[in-house]
Amino acid sequence: MSNKVVVIFSGGMDSFTVLHRALKDGKEVYALTFDYGQKHVKEIACASKVCQQLGVAHKVIDISAINQLLAGSSLTDDIDIPEGHYEAESMKSTVVPNRNMILLSLAVGYAVSVKASQVYYGAHSGDHAIYPDCRPEFVMKMNDVCKIANYEAVEIFSPYLTNSKSDILTDGLNMGLSYDDTWTCYNGREKACGKCGACQERLEAFADNNVTDPLAYE
Repeated sequence: MSNKVVVIFSGGMDSFTVLHRALKDGKEVYALTFDYGQKHVKEIACASKVCQQLGVAHKVIDISAINQLLAGSSLTDDIDIPEGHYEAESMKSTVVPNRNMILLSLAVGYAVSVKASQVYYGAHSGDHAIYPDCRPEFVMKMNDVCKIANYEAVEIFSPYLTNSKSDILTDGLNMGLSYDDTWTCYNGREKACGKCGACQERLEAFADNNVTDPLAYE
């Protein structure tokens, strides 16, 4: 098996931890960040900064044109970001149709081109309630497809698939990570809102670990 891996790196705290987990595992990392027209474009700047600091190969790919097809998400359309916890019905408006299948397909194509054997991505149990394409059954089926979609088999690897965001942060803290250069808030403002589902889950994770979140909140 090749030691090369592609990491889907959004710039958020989950993918930030996944990136470092891959490095900790001794992998040669190729980080891949997607600009799909998300309002929280600040996460892309965070991803670029982190990869530059680490000396990790990094590509930022503009796929925002797909929003001509994928309408109806508050992350990309002129729709207010809902406030409240991830499990709230209103959070369904943050679903971007088929996003992870698209991103994983592109990442697998990149993996084949650089002869990487795995694609790491940061799905976790906290996403299962609201995002169908973060559920274990999706990851397993996608993994099956990606092993036969090319002459070269590529494994979809989600190291935190059955873990919570708090668990992910615990692992990151155990690796000595600082989360200053990550962005989670779905709103694209200067400071994190502290009210959207993404912010609430992040704040809960830091509280569970008895650590202060380094981000500034409104």
